[in-house]
Amino acid sequence: MTLKPRLLWGGGVVVVAMLIAAVALMWKPAIAPIDAPPAASFDAQTRLAGARVVALGDCIVCHTAKGGRPFAGGLPLATPFGTIYSTNITPDVETGIGNWSLEAFTRAVRYGVARDGHLLYPAFPYIHFTRMSDGDISAAYAYLMTREPVKDTAPANRLIFPLNFRPLLAFWNVLFLHPGPQAADASKDAQWNRGRLLVDGLGHCASCHSPLNVIGGEKSGHAFDGGIVDGWTAPALNALGGAPKPWTQAHLVTYLRTGRASEHGAAAGPMLPVTRDLGTVPEEDVQAIAAYILSIQKPQAAAVNTASGTALSREAQSGAVLFAASCAQCHGPQAPMQSIGERPTLGFSTAVNADTPRNAIQMILGGIDWHGEDTLNYMPAFSQVYDDQQIADLASYIRATYSQKEPWKDVDQMVAKVRKENDAR
Repeated sequence: MTLKPRLLWGGGVVVVAMLIAAVALMWKPAIAPIDAPPAASFDAQTRLAGARVVALGDCIVCHTAKGGRPFAGGLPLATPFGTIYSTNITPDVETGIGNWSLEAFTRAVRYGVARDGHLLYPAFPYIHFTRMSDGDISAAYAYLMTREPVKDTAPANRLIFPLNFRPLLAFWNVLFLHPGPQAADASKDAQWNRGRLLVDGLGHCASCHSPLNVIGGEKSGHAFDGGIVDGWTAPALNALGGAPKPWTQAHLVTYLRTGRASEHGAAAGPMLPVTRDLGTVPEEDVQAIAAYILSIQKPQAAAVNTASGTALSREAQSGAVLFAASCAQCHGPQAPMQSIGERPTLGFSTAVNADTPRNAIQMILGGIDWHGEDTLNYMPAFSQVYDDQQIADLASYIRATYSQKEPWKDVDQMVAKVRKENDAR
């Protein structure tokens, strides 16, 4: 055999081997369905532990559509590659997970593989959930399998080609999935290790608070550097030292459990339902989360007053009139609402002091909806009250008046951009 045929033959062997390896990566066997286990087969203590796990994982936030039944799925999740709809995780046999065994549920959580063998999109944060303990996974399974079954099928995903071809996710997983429970760091105390497990694993905080690369994976070496989710800026969790007032563990715990902190601001957008879930779990869990987050802070330069000290711009002057008409009753320095329930002061607000006006604009446009009996976190929406220029003027006035940082630029363009993004959802 001459050299050329040998090379061709050898190359063919390599190609075949690569194809076999690719098929092995992309193909996952189905796990046999089971008869839906009766609720009585799960003891009360395990179900209670599962409620805690599910709340810490914010499962209901993504798996409940607006106006839909809890955990029945159907919530549209916008991504740079199209729209993914969350799935039904109630114990309905036909459209949910009612015929999933614990083995099938565990595989989905740890490896992102559904019971029938198809690969799950990483909008379901299995790359973080994989770090959960076996006990937490079993508890979550018990809790979900004892919810009310809801027969409801989510709409079909709308993704661009070739990302709508699920088997390709196998190669994405090679890059970003590192399966298995998270081992404790023996050099740290129990609270720190619990906090790391909740932040890095079950709470999947990096999914929102980290920048993504071009294929939708979290950028290596940039965990917690901040990201964009649902049109909101998810601030860097490792740069809290840049706040006008330093975050303390007590402040952070209060914020995470109530959605507000008097010296930092109020939760809104996708963070608001997270705080509502965290308000239902034992405080020791939130203390652990806060302790861990404060331990990962990067050195920050001392805050510097970069405001020019010049007169208000024309836009800010127009915004002053709007502020007096619509905002001063609650946010003005003499407003009686300032003394009720430790309402956040605008001068300390994370949104007002941010590098970009995105979150301040979102807050003005959408407000904070009424939730149960909690009236302290309510703020009316102004998206239908003011036009783009008025929203921009109002944001410019708030920045100029309440922040010691330089004015935002091109606020009107950001308002138009944010409105367009919101309308597309």
